[in-house]
Amino acid sequence: MKNSNYSLLAYFFIISFFTNCFSEAREFIVDGKENSWKIPSSPNEFNKWAEKTRFRIGDYIVLNYDPKSDSVLQVNEEDYNNCNKAQPIKSYEDGVTKILLDRSGPFFFISGANGHCEKGQKLDVIVLSPKHSSSTRVKFLAPTLAPAPAPESGSSGMKVEIIGGFIVMLASIIVLA
Repeated sequence: MKNSNYSLLAYFFIISFFTNCFSEAREFIVDGKENSWKIPSSPNEFNKWAEKTRFRIGDYIVLNYDPKSDSVLQVNEEDYNNCNKAQPIKSYEDGVTKILLDRSGPFFFISGANGHCEKGQKLDVIVLSPKHSSSTRVKFLAPTLAPAPAPESGSSGMKVEIIGGFIVMLASIIVLA
């Protein structure tokens, strides 16, 4: 009876720990730089950055810009491809726009400033479906999946050390029980 209580307790600790470690929302500053929502140096700069990032439901993208001269428009795919600003889904003009990625699939953003979208100031973000997000990595811990980029604060190394220590501790409890 005592062994099964320890095993059950260890199981709940493991589930709770991994759920908290891998389900936290992340914030991504567009292009990884402050004040980067401006005409890029190359036409696909924003999308090249987005293609290297694994966005999950619940993550945020942050766009920083001068609100006196620019804005962010969320648009459909056709308006994105044509740089059409006439009927945006949402419009942001605050200078520090934080957008919740609340569903899987594509999100399309263009600049609200005249001529900027045509010069490459646009972003296409693909959010992974739940079956391809963190729950898959927790379930299988497969090294073949591409890792998400480290948070800006650089805390991912500490998280790995904590996870490793926690697993060793739990394995010890289970073996000793």
